Amino acid sequence: MKTSSIGRAFIREAEGEKLTTYRCSAGVPTIGVGHTGPDVKMGMTITKAQSDALLVADLARFERAVAGAVKVPLTQNQFDALVSLAFNIGSNAFAKSTLVRVLNGGHYEQVPAQLARWNKVDGKPNKGLTARRAREAALFVKP
Repeated sequence: MKTSSIGRAFIREAEGEKLTTYRCSAGVPTIGVGHTGPDVKMGMTITKAQSDALLVADLARFERAVAGAVKVPLTQNQFDALVSLAFNIGSNAFAKSTLVRVLNGGHYEQVPAQLARWNKVDGKPNKGLTARRAREAALFVKP
């Protein structure tokens, strides 16, 4: 599966887009649409086209992570919501999460509550993450 245009817009809105490096709420150097990694250094500037290319590459990585971890059928909205979560928390955290275990057990109805658990930075609830998880949960349950 691939992230839909709705899912891409969702992630772009949730992450924001900045063409100069900034530190995210967890203090990680970030650029474009939530792009992190060893290639991101403070003081960088990129173009909109470079930001778009980074997003496409990042989405492919997180689409593979979701497809590899989730063993039950997903609707497009469910897939998009999970790619958004994986994009935000990382592939390894996503794959090892209780959310994935619960979902793979067929308990789709428990996913919104599992999403809500991923709202902390340094162990403390974060308003922005709480709101994002609520939006992801709404997308996940949307027919």
